[in-house]
Amino acid sequence: MITNVMHEITPLTPGDCFTIFSRVKQKFDFPLHYHDEFELNLILNAAGAKRIVGSHMEVIDDLELILVGPNVYHAWMTHQCSSEAITEITIQFHKDLFDDKMLSRNQLSFLKSMLDRSQRGVSFSPETITALKDRIMSLSQKTGFDSVLELMSILHDLSISRNMKTLSEPSFGNEKPVYNSRRIEKVFEYMNASYSKPITLAEVAKIANMPEASFSRFIKKRTNKTFIDSLNEIRLGHASRMLIDTTYTVAEIAYKCGFNNISNFNRLFKRKKLCIPKEFRETYVGNRVFI
Repeated sequence: MITNVMHEITPLTPGDCFTIFSRVKQKFDFPLHYHDEFELNLILNAAGAKRIVGSHMEVIDDLELILVGPNVYHAWMTHQCSSEAITEITIQFHKDLFDDKMLSRNQLSFLKSMLDRSQRGVSFSPETITALKDRIMSLSQKTGFDSVLELMSILHDLSISRNMKTLSEPSFGNEKPVYNSRRIEKVFEYMNASYSKPITLAEVAKIANMPEASFSRFIKKRTNKTFIDSLNEIRLGHASRMLIDTTYTVAEIAYKCGFNNISNFNRLFKRKKLCIPKEFRETYVGNRVFI
């Protein structure tokens, strides 16, 4: 059974470059949703709230800055937050504000990389948030072309910042990551197509036309993950999607995603998501809107 998350129609008009709105509130009450625009969300004083971006869930601290790409599921929930003055500043801009030809220029390579990563959600470090939050908060005071220049400047500074983190798994949104290596891409295509079956290092090394030991070093260097970690991430991404979009039991999903041991599936899922599959499903079900 496939369900739908709320498709938000944002207030951003075709004639404007971006929209910004600011709120101070006591709780989060907007449901899990997606929209066609990019969104940069700055949230202050909301320690203990829970954030969902794609398949990723996390309890947040007092400083939160997230960039979400077009059509990515996202929501914030009050959870354990007791603040009575949650500050939220949301900037939404068109997905074609920067077209592909513009982003292909050398000077915009970091911005292009960040916008590509936002298809999985990007979180920024406390140091980056501290450095840029005043500019984000005062952006609404600028008008016309100056406001557009300032938004571009903020996005550029975010794109070159240190310690940004990509949140959701690529396989959750059927995203095809770019590794600048045809060998790695062929291996990931195979793992994404065959994740429900047993996959060995020998198989993928053969696809890459490399000895096993050499391939192990190669994939670690290219992705910062081992072969097993990469395979598990793909499987967990597909499992997350099934937990949301189907009524299969947790055990059925585990086996359909290539995990032959339910205990191992639960353990890996909790290590990655900080909750067990049943809790993950319940979180999404509680924030789902049928349309």
